[in-house]
Amino acid sequence: MASGLVPLAITALVGSAIFVGSKGEGRIGPAAAEFHAELTPMNAGVTGLESTGAARFVVGGDKLTISVRASKVPPGIMHLQHLHGFEDGRQARCATQADDANGDGIVDLIETEVVSGITMVPLSADPASLAIMTDTYPKASSDGTYQYQQTVSLPVLQQAFARAFNGQALDLERRVVYIHGVPPSSALPASVASLGDVPAQVTLPIACGEIEAGRP
Repeated sequence: MASGLVPLAITALVGSAIFVGSKGEGRIGPAAAEFHAELTPMNAGVTGLESTGAARFVVGGDKLTISVRASKVPPGIMHLQHLHGFEDGRQARCATQADDANGDGIVDLIETEVVSGITMVPLSADPASLAIMTDTYPKASSDGTYQYQQTVSLPVLQQAFARAFNGQALDLERRVVYIHGVPPSSALPASVASLGDVPAQVTLPIACGEIEAGRP
């Protein structure tokens, strides 16, 4: 992958059940179902920016349309964005400053795992591939914004999810959305962890949102 990115941990999600919501909402049927997440800033002390945005997930028939808009993100670089969650189906939530376990003032990717789980679905050019190593994530414009949209086959995504994650269902309401990435030149203390040899600048969370049923 470009930028020296190597695969992030991806270990468990969608099952054989044909629903995307775990609380009785969002069952696939003739009517469309909609889910959303309001993305709020993380690690603003590193970026100098209050990165925000919104994600939408709209089910229509056997298609899932995923869209993300982001504002005040570091400009001119590619931003990884994913669904995160737990392999055992527990409810995920966004990490906060209280989850800064080592007290360095920065919530790194590894510190999010306690409350958010692992990287599951890439919001890239091909989410159903579950390929985390890709250079098809969105790149922010010079004004620090980007818009992303992809429509995928929901059955294909669910089947891939079930194979990868021990038969789990996609269960959007149990997942969270993270946006990652600060400029390569960003000075981070050695205490800021990443996965493998992926630079911490690539995986540092800058915004997160918890997925809910319905429109915002």
